Parts: sequence; C-alpha cells; structure tokens
Amino acid sequence: MKICSLASGSKGNCLYLETAETRVLIDAGLSLRETLLRMEEVGIDASRIHAVLVTHEHIDHIRSAGSFARKFKVPVFASHLARVKAEKYFNKTRVCEFESGAALTFRDVQIDPVPITHDSCDPVGFVIESREGRAASVTDLGIVTRLVVEKLRGCRFLNLESNHDVEMLMNGPYPWELKQRIKSRHGHISNEESLELLHELAHGGLEALVMAHLSEVNNHPEHVVRTTRAFLSGQNVCAPRVVIGDQYRASALIEI
Repeated sequence: MKICSLASGSKGNCLYLETAETRVLIDAGLSLRETLLRMEEVGIDASRIHAVLVTHEHIDHIRSAGSFARKFKVPVFASHLARVKAEKYFNKTRVCEFESGAALTFRDVQIDPVPITHDSCDPVGFVIESREGRAASVTDLGIVTRLVVEKLRGCRFLNLESNHDVEMLMNGPYPWELKQRIKSRHGHISNEESLELLHELAHGGLEALVMAHLSEVNNHPEHVVRTTRAFLSGQNVCAPRVVIGDQYRASALIEI
C-alpha cells in the first residue's frame, strides 16, 4: 500500500492511495495544474489513477475533481447530495453515486463512506480495505462519533484531522462566529480530540499516520508532531510513522 498527502488544509485537500490493483485520489481540492505538478514531483503517474473519491462538496475538496476525471476519463465517486450541490464542477463528468454508510466494491478494494457531522450536505470519511489491509481518511469531522471510532479500528494507515489548538483558536484573530463554528459539532476537531480518537484506534498494526487539515492560524505543526509522538509512545504499541499533511507541498510517498 502506498499513500501520499498531496495537500491538506483549508486551501485544498488531496490524498493519493494505492493498493496492488487500484489507485485513487481522495478529494481533489487543488487546481488541476497544481495537482498534476505535485503528483509529478513525487513520482505518481496521474494517467494511472482509477477514480476520484469525494468526501463532500466544499471547494477545498472538489476544486479539480471534475476536471481531473474528465482529463483522464475516470469516474468521480460522490453521494447524491454532494453531486447535486456541486453540479457545475461535475458537468460532463461520469459520477458514480454512493449512499453514505453503505460500502461498495471497486476493483480490488472495498470503499466504506462513513457518515460524519461536518457542515455540508452529506459529508463522509472513507475507509478503504483491500488484501493489504485497511486505510482511512477522516477530516472535517465535526465531532468524533461512536460510528467513526468503530469504523476506523484496525487500520494500517490513517489520514486524521488535527485542526486546531483550542487556546490558539479562542485567543486568535478569527471572529467569534467563526470560532464557534469551528468548535461546533459541524466544524473541525482539535488536537486534543484527535488524540482522544487515537487513544481508541492505536494498535500494533498502525504503521503510518498523517495529521491532517491543520489550521495555519490556530495550530503549530511542530506541536502536533511532538504531542502525537509523545502520546503514541505511551500506548504500548510500536509507534507509527507520523507525518504532517502540508498545505503547500506533497509529503513523501509513504509505503507500508
């Protein structure tokens, strides 16, 4: 299994995931030009992608989903409501609709769209399972539900939101309404909430972890890495590789 965080943050999100027979993008929130540039930089052949999976309709997740799919003649997988909401981006695009909470099979993988509580019309995270194990991407979580915890158990790889430090958010420059939205059940989870979720999910088979969707204003990447590694070292498991999802550059290609 190979994974690469091509972009992560409020200006655009895109995750590459490869199994033995399937290569997908989870979200495509950069411009098409920038997406292709970052893929080339890390040695990913865009023409070999089989599908784009869309978590929800916000522009930082779908900006080039349709244009990428049309260029390479591949399908976009999206919920019906996300498809309707983002209709102009998916014009002349082959869209395969899924039902939130209902797993589907595509090539050699099972794709499980897990319902989450973010403030969009039908948001999901994705659990991808193949013969090589389970991988999951959950950002824009809103809150950590029991369903999310149960669905994410046993993963070899996690792309996991760690959006903000609560003190930095509350003492920072954002207007009060935006602070409340971020902290609400329809916003983003904090560093502390991310670690609470990891407490449920850490196990000996978790090999790599991308801490994702960090706020550029209300978080510090170094703090997230330090606290996450310190937390994992106390969990009596082999500590996984910890990577920060960056807004402006792709991560190295992670092989597990």
